[in-house]
Amino acid sequence: MYRWLLLILLLMFAGLQYRLWFGEANLRQVWQLEDQIEQQRLENARLVERNTRLEAEVQDLKKGLAALEERARSELGMIREGETFFQLIEPEQEKSKR
Repeated sequence: MYRWLLLILLLMFAGLQYRLWFGEANLRQVWQLEDQIEQQRLENARLVERNTRLEAEVQDLKKGLAALEERARSELGMIREGETFFQLIEPEQEKSKR
């Protein structure tokens, strides 16, 4: 009787070990999923930081005239009425000096 019980327990243990290592949702898959979760968490943190910066920029553009003016000047080359635009061009240096 003791032998049969030991044999049944060993077979159950072997079956559980097989499922753990080779069956559906085995340990390797669990480890891969944990890695994917960690990568997704890092990506989410990066995107949250990006969204925060963009939201701050939107709020600044909505409320702050200075930011809007700066953007119009730098990106669109706009000037105020009555201002004179001067563009300074540095002269090219001679390629070969004699």
